[in-house]
Amino acid sequence: MTLDAMARAVKSAGGAVREPLMLIEDELSRTLPAFPELDPERVERFTARVRRYVEEACADPELKETLTESALYDLLVKYALDEVSIASPRWSFVAARFYLHRLYREAAENRGYDPAALYGDFPALVRHLHREGVYSGHVLEAYSEAELREAEKMIVPERDHLFNLPGLLTLATRYLARDKQKRTFELPQERFLVIALYLMQKEDRAKRMDLVREAYWALSNLYMTVATPTFANAGKAWGQLSSCFIDVVDDSLRGIYDSNTDVALLSKAGGGIGVYMGKLRPRGSTIKGIQGLSSGIVPWARQLNNTAISVDQLGQRQGAIAIYLDVWHKDIFEFLDLKLNHGDERLRTHDLFTGVVIPDLFMEKVEAREDWYLFDPHEVRSKKGWSLEDFYDEEVGRGSFRDRYEELVRDPNVSKKVVPAIEIMKRIMRSQLETGVPYMMYRDTANRMNPNKHAGMIYASNLCTEILQNNSATTVIEEHLEDDGTIVIKKKPGDFVVCNLSSVNLARAVTDDVLERLIPIQVRMLDNVIDLNRIEVLQAQVTNHKYRAIGLGTYGWHHLLALKHIRWESEEAVRYADELYEKIAYLTIKASNELAKEKGAYPLFPGSEWESGAYFDRRGYTGEAWRALRADVQKHGVRNGYMMAIAPNGTTAIVGGSTASIDPIYRKEYVEEKNTYRITNVAPDIEQGLMWYYKSAHEIDQLWTLRQQAARSRHIDQGASLNLYVKNDIKAKDLLDLHLTAWRSGIKTTYYVRSTSVEVEECEVCQS
Repeated sequence: MTLDAMARAVKSAGGAVREPLMLIEDELSRTLPAFPELDPERVERFTARVRRYVEEACADPELKETLTESALYDLLVKYALDEVSIASPRWSFVAARFYLHRLYREAAENRGYDPAALYGDFPALVRHLHREGVYSGHVLEAYSEAELREAEKMIVPERDHLFNLPGLLTLATRYLARDKQKRTFELPQERFLVIALYLMQKEDRAKRMDLVREAYWALSNLYMTVATPTFANAGKAWGQLSSCFIDVVDDSLRGIYDSNTDVALLSKAGGGIGVYMGKLRPRGSTIKGIQGLSSGIVPWARQLNNTAISVDQLGQRQGAIAIYLDVWHKDIFEFLDLKLNHGDERLRTHDLFTGVVIPDLFMEKVEAREDWYLFDPHEVRSKKGWSLEDFYDEEVGRGSFRDRYEELVRDPNVSKKVVPAIEIMKRIMRSQLETGVPYMMYRDTANRMNPNKHAGMIYASNLCTEILQNNSATTVIEEHLEDDGTIVIKKKPGDFVVCNLSSVNLARAVTDDVLERLIPIQVRMLDNVIDLNRIEVLQAQVTNHKYRAIGLGTYGWHHLLALKHIRWESEEAVRYADELYEKIAYLTIKASNELAKEKGAYPLFPGSEWESGAYFDRRGYTGEAWRALRADVQKHGVRNGYMMAIAPNGTTAIVGGSTASIDPIYRKEYVEEKNTYRITNVAPDIEQGLMWYYKSAHEIDQLWTLRQQAARSRHIDQGASLNLYVKNDIKAKDLLDLHLTAWRSGIKTTYYVRSTSVEVEECEVCQS
């Protein structure tokens, strides 16, 4: 019998309708006893409110008609949420249980099974949603009926009880597969199982189901989450699995428009984009030798802004694009004004995010209150035969960038503009306090710590500043007309960066002591994303397979500190950041090394700092375990050229019931308005005597945040979405000190400056 037929049979038997009072009493009797820790007086007040409302509504014939099952469950959820407070946060789990029971009943009705079973026929679900065009055919083609039945037995419905209401609501509304009429079909554990099956489909059949079981264990216990594109799209007939991408725009009309097209294609599929624009000529530069023709960066930025608005992400939200520019570029002042809320609107791009690429030398000039010179990259290329942006300082205080920069300063044939370095920094900080951006990328530190500098360099980061990989421009090398009238275009692919992300839920995984078991399956899942993903921009596919880059990150740092009774502003927190992230780095590299033994190293491993051992030297990894791992890596390689990156992951941290990324909590308690509910959010596990370990983000001395990040940066081969939380009345001197401290500490990037007066839009595609 098909799902449709079963559903009709259930409806004809009256299984979808119950008397309102009967439903309410059933729900109260099976849900509330599961929470004996609740205050009896609150329980009595809650049950009295619910019963009184339903009894009064049932007495009114017109009102009774409104008491559908959905309305009754909404009532239970709403009244349970009314009880949530910093003194009684467990009511959020009560609300989740009521919402979960609603999902169970809706799925049972739509799929035609007894709601008492909680979960229905899994293989039948996969077949039905494939026929509906919701699932792709990959899972059905890869697995036999017997294997799908084996997978079905892995489902543990009790793990649904790990969710609080915000987590379950986020999972249900953003990630669960529904049919074309938006009806509930897939349930939470089935989403986790489909992801596990999809990501393991190409593994060796002899061990594939064991790997599916491990992946499901990791996901369903909320020990980790995959990135939003993988979470939402794995197993489905649309979308792609990677979070975001980074492109370098070539300084040509063709390069600019080709890049815009690539950005549009990726944005359509749900990707966030970072775009390096530092090679483009500034306003007034020459075109074909004629002076003053170039219109500069701003018009091309506005083109990208239009793309962000016009090409949305699967109809859910507009595109998300960040653009990066070097601080020595002649258009830097116009660039820094792009997001401001005043001035000439023709020179604004309110829908883009901006990032500044900063060399050590600039920060030194800021500290010394010295002058800074701005150049035209096109003129430099034309007159000198090299590009300034292609160099960085190989050592602290010395290197090829500052040598080339000083050469340009001395050359009378190169035009330049001189400004006090501190004036640029003031403009940066003014924009940050007003708009939250620009992001800061310290290019020399990023490139010095790059394990793949033998194969290129890092020009820019991504939409959320955690990805630092080699990137370069794609160029057209030939275009000709075939005899049959076909136009053939040949391109030299640049390094078009692809971010494949997932994150460890520190509060659960560390507390349950499962990192050694978790990280190997997590790295394998990430590595499989590379082979399974189909990216419409071909140079991105090429780059993805050259480097096989992944970004294993974390969330729940503040939650974990609180559980361990460690205060944020303490030496103990700094030491723990160093110790924990060294352990995570070791386990991640070891997992990638084991995969390399099984499947081979990434193609560019020869010549890398992984092969030479310089990666380990730079980080001071000298212990016995590290020495053994280094020897193993040098002998067998690593599967992934880049491995760790800490994304913002605010949304998936909600699913995991923990705190976002490496951020402190926003507040101990705050209210969030949803379409249907008014939700009081409380710091996780605060009722366990953790009140004094949760300090709100804007109350924390950010120098302690920077010290923590400096400690963990040594162990992260890429970067982190590091927010700075400041009061709106912060003095310029104090904000400058934060930036100088970040740079001096070897931190590679900073993300938003989150002033108390600024609302910023969080990157959703990097949620992992």
